[in-house]
Amino acid sequence: MAQAMKDAQLHLRHVAERQRTTEAALAAANFDGLVLQSGAPFTYFVDDQDAPLRTTPHFAHWCPLEGPFHLLYIRPGAKPRLVRVAPEDYWYEQAPLGEPFWAGSFEVIEAPDVNQAWDRLGVSRHAAYIGDQPDSAEAHGILRDALNPESLVKRLDWERATKSEWEIACLEDAEAKAARGHHAAREAFMAGGSELDIHHAYTRGVGCVDRELPYETIVCLDEKGAILHYCGKRAGVSGKVLLIDAGARTHGYCSDITRTWTNSKADPRFAALVADMDKLQLELVERVKPGMPYLDLHHGAHLLLGDLLHRHGLVKLAGAEAVDAGLTTPFFPHGLGHFLGIQVHDVGGRQKNPEGGVVPPPRQYPYLRTTRTIEEGHVFTIEPGLYFIEMLLRPFRSGAKAGLFDWKLIDQLAGHGGIRIEDNILVTRSGGRNLTRPRI
Repeated sequence: MAQAMKDAQLHLRHVAERQRTTEAALAAANFDGLVLQSGAPFTYFVDDQDAPLRTTPHFAHWCPLEGPFHLLYIRPGAKPRLVRVAPEDYWYEQAPLGEPFWAGSFEVIEAPDVNQAWDRLGVSRHAAYIGDQPDSAEAHGILRDALNPESLVKRLDWERATKSEWEIACLEDAEAKAARGHHAAREAFMAGGSELDIHHAYTRGVGCVDRELPYETIVCLDEKGAILHYCGKRAGVSGKVLLIDAGARTHGYCSDITRTWTNSKADPRFAALVADMDKLQLELVERVKPGMPYLDLHHGAHLLLGDLLHRHGLVKLAGAEAVDAGLTTPFFPHGLGHFLGIQVHDVGGRQKNPEGGVVPPPRQYPYLRTTRTIEEGHVFTIEPGLYFIEMLLRPFRSGAKAGLFDWKLIDQLAGHGGIRIEDNILVTRSGGRNLTRPRI
């Protein structure tokens, strides 16, 4: 009961802040209201099965109610009106709403189908709509130029980067769930489990089924760790290195955590690389502060990696010399991190300002997802990597730079796959608060 009361208070304040920022966005975009829809089921092509429903992020930003077709109407100076679509049905469970902690944040109405939901919403013709059913919205009175209007969407995307107390509480709970899964996965790996065994251990640790995860687990043994988004789950194959990238979800908010573990079968030189990558990642977390361009953090990761590669004998240049020669990019080809929240790769990471626009990553780092300046209240990942990816290393095996690599050592370690260490970071006034390390 005490937790429910605390959640209710946090959610009320969260909705009040959403009301404030949305009213300003509506005024700037010249709308007098906003309708958000939770989403509609998507049926696979020439099939009768629906894909798992992912709630429209803008709806989830306000309300953790799951399920399709719900409508939320935000008007300046008025309590948000939520119309829950609750059909009478015997094919699927239709649980009663009950008294969820968040109900006091809204004027709650129920309707048996989406058409009656629109009728009970009482929407103005000068309201905007955001959702995946624009044709339905237009049929119920929303003007065509008010359907997913880019100027309004961009302002709302910008605001999502700054997290409220409620959102931070959800993110921390998602961290705790994922931590239980990661501990269980490591135990399964150390016991000689296969990728499939480790995946099952992870979901048991979290206490969920696969569709409740924010993304499909990445469970890599040995050489598969060099495939950044490997989704295989080999059975009956144990390994010497585990790279696991897996998260959890609470009220729509995601965690996204990666760990690399070795056992006694791993080459000690690779185990030493893992230990130093862990220290490198923690040093990057220590550098986080408001006002710092995220690009500087990413570039700093490459400089540190250049030193690490040189120290371990993989390349013959260090620091800035290694980076300028392009020696770090085949080992670390992805961005350092991304915004985190309702979506795993949350929106607005490259947005220029509240009105929109894009700050593209530099040519040197094309896959960097975040080019924003770091601000208090942001939550993002920091996930440096070091991989032995043959297709990226191959161009360096001949030509002017071939002699800058120790190819014998690289080939001896290549079967270990790669390393990634990923934590989730909340930016505070004084720096970065690591949401992951207290739990893993």
